[in-house]
Amino acid sequence: MPESGRRVATQTGLIVQWSKWVNTIFFVEILKGLGLTFRHMFVRPITEEYPKKKRDLPDGYRGVIVHLRYDDGSEKCVGCALCEAACPSHCITVVSGEDPVLPQRRIARQYILDVTKCVFCGFCVQACPVDALASSKEYEMATTNKRSLIMDKEAMLTLGDKYFPQRSPRPAPYLEARLAFFQSMKARDFPMAGKETAA
Repeated sequence: MPESGRRVATQTGLIVQWSKWVNTIFFVEILKGLGLTFRHMFVRPITEEYPKKKRDLPDGYRGVIVHLRYDDGSEKCVGCALCEAACPSHCITVVSGEDPVLPQRRIARQYILDVTKCVFCGFCVQACPVDALASSKEYEMATTNKRSLIMDKEAMLTLGDKYFPQRSPRPAPYLEARLAFFQSMKARDFPMAGKETAA
């Protein structure tokens, strides 16, 4: 290393040591923090009249988990229990069964959410394959009876109707879509088994 380079490196090292020493002696970090505190002493506090005026919550707010319905009024939940498996605090219990009207369709016969255990992480919402769960903006859950915070499926559907009035249409059943596809292929004279094709 040339002499001039050593001299510059030595001078830079001395400047760094000098600035550290000055910061230590005069407590520069503490003075910066006190300056910030002093500036906020003269800012007028904002008081919101909570019961009369409620805050506008952002769209990403994760409140109480709710169940959603399709536009025909039927519930979206198919009782797969993926939300129960994804929940880190084990606050969800799902008992699935067959729909009495459509035996091929599964539903959640019982769905229980213990809000006292819920950490509002949103893992259950992300895990749901049919988008049957959503995070609401409900935060006023104070009660004197802890048992009222154990919500069943009907309570969750009621909250879902309150916070999500826009409902998505029910998707066409898979079987009907496939049958329609094959019927359209038959109409276009698609070669099928048992049908002789011209050589």
